Amino acid sequence: MVDIEYIRKKHFIEGWSIRKISKTLGIARQTVRKALSTVEIPKYTLTKPRPHPVLGPFREIIASWLAEDEKAPKKQRHTARRIYDRLVTEYGFTGGESTVRHYVAQVRKKPQEAFIPLEAAWGEQAQVDWGQAQVVIAGVQTTAHLFCLRMRASGVPFVQGYPTEKLEAFLDGHRQAFQWLGGVPLRCVYDNPKTAVVRILSGPVREEQVIFSKLKAHYLFESDFCNPGRGNEKGSTENLVGYVRRNALVPVPEFPSWEAFNEYLLGWCKREQERLSGRWLMEKAALRPLPSVPYRASLTQLVTVNRLSLINFDRNSYSVPSQYVGRSLRLEAYWDRLELYDKEKLVATHRRVYGRGEKVMELEHYLSALVQKPRAVTNATVIRQLPGVYAQVREKLLATGSNWYKDFLAILLLHREFSAVWVQKALAEALEKNCLNPSCVRQILLNLTMPERPKPVPVPEKLALTNMAAPNPQEYDRLLKGVAGS
Repeated sequence: MVDIEYIRKKHFIEGWSIRKISKTLGIARQTVRKALSTVEIPKYTLTKPRPHPVLGPFREIIASWLAEDEKAPKKQRHTARRIYDRLVTEYGFTGGESTVRHYVAQVRKKPQEAFIPLEAAWGEQAQVDWGQAQVVIAGVQTTAHLFCLRMRASGVPFVQGYPTEKLEAFLDGHRQAFQWLGGVPLRCVYDNPKTAVVRILSGPVREEQVIFSKLKAHYLFESDFCNPGRGNEKGSTENLVGYVRRNALVPVPEFPSWEAFNEYLLGWCKREQERLSGRWLMEKAALRPLPSVPYRASLTQLVTVNRLSLINFDRNSYSVPSQYVGRSLRLEAYWDRLELYDKEKLVATHRRVYGRGEKVMELEHYLSALVQKPRAVTNATVIRQLPGVYAQVREKLLATGSNWYKDFLAILLLHREFSAVWVQKALAEALEKNCLNPSCVRQILLNLTMPERPKPVPVPEKLALTNMAAPNPQEYDRLLKGVAGS
C-alpha cells in the first residue's frame, strides 16, 4: 500500500494533481482522494461474517450446550476445552481446539459493566462481611469464620474469629467491633445474610430479623443491603477478607483457644489502625457514642429439663442440677457458652459445642441424685466422662469388695467442698500412697489447700533479750477459788 504521507506531500507541497498521482503511482483516483481527506490509515471493514467450513455444522450444538449451562451450577458449566473434547468424542470433530476456543469466546462475550467510584464521609459507613480461613485451635485444624468490618472512609479494619456464622456470632461480632472502635457508625452495609434478612423485597427493601432489629435499636445505626449477588457494592470489606488471610494468617497459625486467636487478631487490627492513624483520628471523632450498656449478644429461649437432668439445644445436650428435673429454665445462648437461669438465678454455665449428639455434663449437677442412687456410680455417664484418674480410683476400689461404690461416692462428694482441680491432684497423690479411703483423700485435700504458714516476724532486739517466766496454771485455780469465795 502506497504511504499516505507520500501522497499528501506530493499533492500539498509539490502541487501534483490527483490525476498525476493516480497515473504515476498506479492507484485509483478514489484512493488518492481518500488519502488526501484524512490522515488515518484506511482500515479493512468486514461486511460479511467469515465462513466456518469446519466448525459451521457444530455451531448449533455448541449453542445448545451453552444454553443448558444457564441452568447448571456455576462451577459445573462447560469450558471451551470441555466443549472441544465432547465434539471430538461424540461428533468426530476434526478441527483444532483453538478454533473452538475462539468461537466460544465470541459467543460468551458480553458488554462490560461500568462501575462508579464510591466514597463515604467520616463515620458514615462501615461494611460488614463473613470470610473463612484455616487455623489450628487446640491442636485441631479448624475452619474459622471471620467476622470482618471495615470503616469505609479510613479503611480501619476489625476482625474476629468464630467457629460458626450463626446469629449469636453475628451479634457478638458487632458488639465487639463497636466496643473496639469506641463508637458506632451511622450505617452498616451488608450482603443479604440470613442472620439479618428474613426476606428480600423489592429494590432495597428488606424484611429484617427481629433480633437484628433489636441490635440496631440498641446501637442506633442504620442498615443498607447490597443487591442480590452484588458483593462488589461493598468491595472494601470483600477485599478485607482476602487481605487478612494473606497478611495475618500465613502460614496457618496455631492457638491454644479461640480467645487466644482473637487476641492475636485484635493485635493485627491495632497495627493496621496505627498505620492509618491520621485518617482514623478523623473517623473516630465522627462516630456516634456507645450506649452505656453493651448489647447482650445471645439468643433467649425456654427449655425443659428432662429426667436425665439434661436440656437439649442445637442438637446437643447440657446438664443442670438434678433438682430442676421437669422445670422450665431460661436459656441464654452465646456463641461460646450457654447460661441457664431459674428466673434470675444462674443455675448452670457450659462451654458451647457445635457437633451433633454431644453431652456436656458436670459432676456437681448429679451429686444429689447419686446420693439417692449410690450404685449408679458404676455406670453413670457423667462419671465415665471424668479425667482418667477417676477411672483408676474406681478400678482400685472395685477390687476391694462389694461395697466399694460407697467409698467411691464419698470421694466424689468431696467436689462439694473442693474444686475439681484440687480433687484430681489429691486423687493422684492418694494413688501414689495407695490410700484411697475417703477420709485419707480428704486429709490430703486439706493438706493441699491449707494456707501457707505466715513468715516469722522479726523480734525487736530489746524484747529478744527479755526473760519471762513460764506461766504456772495453778495460779488460775487460785484465782478461780478467790472468785468463788467472794
